[in-house]
Amino acid sequence: MTEIPEHLRKRAEAARQKAAAESEEAAVPAPAAAAPTDSRIPAALLERSRAAKARQEGGEEAASSGGGGVAVAERPTTSIIAAPTGTGGIPVGAGPGGHTQRLLTVVKSGSIQEVKASPIDKVHTWPHLIAAEFVSALALTAFITIFSIFVNAPLQQLANINKTPNPSKAPWYFLGLQELLTMFHPMVAGVTIPGMGLFGLMLAPYVDKNPSNKPEDRKFAISIFTVFLMFWAVLVMIGTFFRGEGFNFTFPWRDGLFFDL
Repeated sequence: MTEIPEHLRKRAEAARQKAAAESEEAAVPAPAAAAPTDSRIPAALLERSRAAKARQEGGEEAASSGGGGVAVAERPTTSIIAAPTGTGGIPVGAGPGGHTQRLLTVVKSGSIQEVKASPIDKVHTWPHLIAAEFVSALALTAFITIFSIFVNAPLQQLANINKTPNPSKAPWYFLGLQELLTMFHPMVAGVTIPGMGLFGLMLAPYVDKNPSNKPEDRKFAISIFTVFLMFWAVLVMIGTFFRGEGFNFTFPWRDGLFFDL
């Protein structure tokens, strides 16, 4: 049960003290002429009740005296029956100060049963995400299978071990690394620079701890990834279009394109 606030307790204590003082004053014998009245009943209603009682008593006396007089019909009156009162005009069963209302308990505002229906913007991985990814993987596998049946892969002629192609280029996804090998030592080009890039990408979530998914709130992480991606894309494009025989720098619009797309 909820605890009663302090201001309600003080109010009840003051009401009890007031009622005790009034009961002590009412214990003093009042003059016999004074009739006990309830201060809560308006004076107009009391006067109307007394007048109705007087008319009723006068009619009873005229009827008991007999006589051949003409009976006068009186307008029916309504008498007000007051609640039974005790000492000092306080109703029987009333609380402190004559109040008939009782304070049982204090309940905090709000609904009795809490409704947990707050909107959320998150869903479970299963089945919402995994089911969609599984269906997408099946559709992509079916498309590649059907496509490979009707379209042959662009294969070149058999490799000749006595004739090395010039220039000898790696696949496009390794051309950035091959381009670095032409500029730095193999340890720097193959381990240090790619390792620094991967370490920067792994460190980005710990430096930028913003939980928001909006791009404008993740400027640091997006900047790091963009710099790394553009750096690698530039190296791949240089190795693809601007390297000719002997892997020397050339211009494709002057010497042609030394790469099989």
